[in-house]
Amino acid sequence: MPSQSTDQQTMHIVLVHGAWADGSGWAKIIAPLAADGFAVTAAPLPLTSYADDVKALEQALDRVDGPVVLAGHAYAGAVIAGVRNENVKALVYVAALAPDEGETVADVFYRTELDPRAPQLAPDENGLIYYPREAFAAAYAPNATDEELAVLSAVQRPISPACITVPVGRPLWKDRPSWFLVAEDDRMIAAANQRFMAERMQAMQRPFAVDHTPMVTAPDTVLQVIREAAATVAEA
Repeated sequence: MPSQSTDQQTMHIVLVHGAWADGSGWAKIIAPLAADGFAVTAAPLPLTSYADDVKALEQALDRVDGPVVLAGHAYAGAVIAGVRNENVKALVYVAALAPDEGETVADVFYRTELDPRAPQLAPDENGLIYYPREAFAAAYAPNATDEELAVLSAVQRPISPACITVPVGRPLWKDRPSWFLVAEDDRMIAAANQRFMAERMQAMQRPFAVDHTPMVTAPDTVLQVIREAAATVAEA
């Protein structure tokens, strides 16, 4: 797989986790991409506000010298579209949310009826939204093994309402080529909602019969889409 751009700079893949997650969720993606020769970073988000998350990703991108394929899962779809780093050459959405200018993450998340197996979420006494442990198997990653579910629930990071209730600016997907892995069996973000967002983005849609967290439960599908995006950038 190509890991070099036309000017022979190393191609970077920057992976961004969503709500209730951290970089460990990309473990099955990191190792194969590194073996391909890509420089791989799993950028951490504080999940304290949308502005904080965009700033954290910008800081991670500042440490990268070379062309970047930026991939985001779920909530991180909004975050990867908020950066302005010129090294970013393509965006990959993995069962992600893609609000348009003036929309909030909540606007696009709730535009379709939620799956009845998804939990009702609300901030706790500290103003943070945690994901119920039992719901990881019911909705977040129903195709995961017991061991994978144990890790996902143990490492979860709560998200602040400030991440999902503020309007976003002009999204980067209007200015960069984008790929969208549509998770057809998603119980968190309806597949129809994903297709709606992908279509208005004019993203290259890649549908798979996978759950909400394919980087854990079906990593080959995620690798396929990221590699396709990277190959397109390398050929540009």
